[in-house]
Amino acid sequence: MSFSKQINAFLEKGVLLSPDVMDEHNSFDILNELKEGHEDLIYLNKDLKEIIFKKKIKINLKEYEKANFLLEKKKAEDHSRYNVPRNNVELVFSYNKESKKRSVNDFVSFFNSRFKELANMLRRRQELQGLTSIVNVSKKTERENVAVIGMIKEISITRNQNIILTVEDQTGEIKVLVNKSNEDLLKIGKDLVLDEVIGITGVTGKNIIFSNDIYFPDIPGDKEFKKSKEKSNILFVGDLHAGSKVFLKKEFERFILWLNGTIGNEEQKEAAKNVKHVVFTGDLVEGVGVYPGQEDHLSIMDIKNQYIELSKYLERIPPHINIIMCPGNHDAVGLAEPQVQIYKDFAECLWDLPNVYMVSNPSIVNVDKTETFSGFDILLYHGFSLIYYSDNVESIRLAGGQKRVDLIMKFLLQKRHLAPTHESNQYIPDSDSDPLVINKVPDFFVTGHIHRASASQYKNITLINSSCWTETTPDQEKRGLEPQPGRLFIVDLQTRKVKIMNFLGL
Repeated sequence: MSFSKQINAFLEKGVLLSPDVMDEHNSFDILNELKEGHEDLIYLNKDLKEIIFKKKIKINLKEYEKANFLLEKKKAEDHSRYNVPRNNVELVFSYNKESKKRSVNDFVSFFNSRFKELANMLRRRQELQGLTSIVNVSKKTERENVAVIGMIKEISITRNQNIILTVEDQTGEIKVLVNKSNEDLLKIGKDLVLDEVIGITGVTGKNIIFSNDIYFPDIPGDKEFKKSKEKSNILFVGDLHAGSKVFLKKEFERFILWLNGTIGNEEQKEAAKNVKHVVFTGDLVEGVGVYPGQEDHLSIMDIKNQYIELSKYLERIPPHINIIMCPGNHDAVGLAEPQVQIYKDFAECLWDLPNVYMVSNPSIVNVDKTETFSGFDILLYHGFSLIYYSDNVESIRLAGGQKRVDLIMKFLLQKRHLAPTHESNQYIPDSDSDPLVINKVPDFFVTGHIHRASASQYKNITLINSSCWTETTPDQEKRGLEPQPGRLFIVDLQTRKVKIMNFLGL
């Protein structure tokens, strides 16, 4: 019997046939193999064919199909939940590639991809018109004007306190002099870091460029300052560290009560009524084995139980409020960035909450999009690299280091990269692209990790470092952290005003 005739025969019998059931190697007529007891068969796929015809097992087809239907429905719901907009939340970017063995070629492709993307941003700058590749600089005569784009390979200081950069592109490398007599340029030069991509204008010397100006990919100056037409509040909550002995249980309990409208003054209760989204920026739990001796600081020794403890709070958040969660370095996920979503087998209790969106670190989430409004793009980054730049960028270090997380975040936006220097974080050398490049200009840039409460603006982007909900641990003291705990950031999306609510004193 031909394939088409078999299909028609099945249809006449009232049975739908899956495409994976038959192939050209089948030597028997499947229809003739139907035995008594299978008259109620409605849909035949490859798995069911194996059960019925090869294993000769008799099953209750109605129950089988019911279970299969529920399974497929669950898959569809999961797909809908995490890949398309729901309740005014859209996952613009969330890294979900499976881990694999990496080679040297992956690192080469990774840095080439990063260079190309950041170089394309720099090429849009009017000041860098007439760009040339580094290999062609040597072909020019001395004292000729030149513009190049390069990645910083080395930084050194001469005896005369000039700065010498070694920059490279895909054609070669060249030295660049930043002269101390140009005070403004020297100030920029002192804040440069390895592996960032910059634009340079200057004049040529013998195998060197005498720089006049240095440019960064940076944020365009015409970034729109969006405001919602509807009343909508979004909350930013950082570094809970549930499971730690110093987790602020009472304060976080008050936060949940406030969100349910049971505590607070009239203004605070009104703010709670308008909350549509709560964003958690990583380190949801304290974790296990994060640093030596951590077990002495744990109230819950098992990380699964830490997530269960947290879920008991979060399941009390009203179901109409969206909960968005990215991981941090204490969570159940690999340390290298980008970190994928928190592993479901460790935090299934959180995944099962109906209003939860699990995203990667970093990620971009869009909220409150409508047919007439593009919504707000929120760049989430837990912030493992922040401490490195607080220590290694001179102007930030002198201004207060970790206490000036606003300056660190501005610095990263100017570089258009969340961790431009190779040693500032552990990272995955994705051969296709560098997921830590800030290729989409956000409306909000939100971080955690440093446990500071900070809100500022840069070129119409709202910058927030979202506090913490833990007292100081010995590990934090070793790392120089000076927490500002228990602060909740409330952003009115209709006005873009940021308010801080201190639950330590509520």
